[in-house]
Amino acid sequence: MLNLFKRLKILGVILAVLSVVILSIFYSLLKVDRQLPIYQPASVNVELVDSTIQHQKKYHHIADFNLVNQNGFVITQETYHEKIYIADFFFTTCQTICPVMTKNMNEIQKKFLLDPDIMILSHTVTPNIDSVEQLNRYAKNNGVIASKWNLVTGDKKQIYELARKSYLAVQDNNGTSGPFDMIHTENFMLIDKERQIRGFYDGTDLNEIDRLVDDIKTLKASYKQ
Repeated sequence: MLNLFKRLKILGVILAVLSVVILSIFYSLLKVDRQLPIYQPASVNVELVDSTIQHQKKYHHIADFNLVNQNGFVITQETYHEKIYIADFFFTTCQTICPVMTKNMNEIQKKFLLDPDIMILSHTVTPNIDSVEQLNRYAKNNGVIASKWNLVTGDKKQIYELARKSYLAVQDNNGTSGPFDMIHTENFMLIDKERQIRGFYDGTDLNEIDRLVDDIKTLKASYKQ
């Protein structure tokens, strides 16, 4: 009788192990890797998109740019060639959402500090105020590491067009001020190596920051497949 119980016990263990192995195989066969969407102007809140491209449904990419960072270096699309990066819009004198956004972006910087594939690009919406010197002070006060994170200023029209026609990230001023004034949002945008938008995230929300971090990892892994 004892031998029978021992045999049944061994059989039960074997069946349990086999069940785990079989389930794992089926899971691997049926598993569909999560793919991030590619955002087009037509799929984004119309208030954030320039009227000339609001109906565009495919082939959207971030346009070429030529701006200057906090250290006075020229930053172009080539700086971000073959990089995954997070972009946003801010201004150094903002006392509402910008400090929170900068703090949360700094946490992203820390998480990917040693990963050369991941970078950050923050555009000022008040380039008339945010000179190179002003950006440099802001960078030092907020732990910005230049090799990882560029704060950029430049021609206001160019920044406005990047915001409205490329990153789909800011509202215009509805004619209440100058023709290139912007009402920036709290959005962080995830940009892939092909200069396509792969996600929008609330830069003031820690849950959204966690989602962004996960999506960065997912996007990076997709290039290894």
